[in-house]
Amino acid sequence: MSDTARLSEKFQISIPKAVRTAHQWKAGQEFAFIPKGTGVLLVPVPMPAELAGIAKGAKAAHYRDRKDRF
Repeated sequence: MSDTARLSEKFQISIPKAVRTAHQWKAGQEFAFIPKGTGVLLVPVPMPAELAGIAKGAKAAHYRDRKDRF
């Protein structure tokens, strides 16, 4: 994908339709900006409902704890 966007005088960027459609991004969705070298990663912030159950089956045994730090 080689779509581009221009920063407006109000420091706003419109995400090209092809990118929005490909990632199924919707209006009002929240994003995080993560600095990477000379660029920035744009990452959608998941809704709490989307995170429900992602750690299902995780075991606390053998989990690293503060006791193993110096």
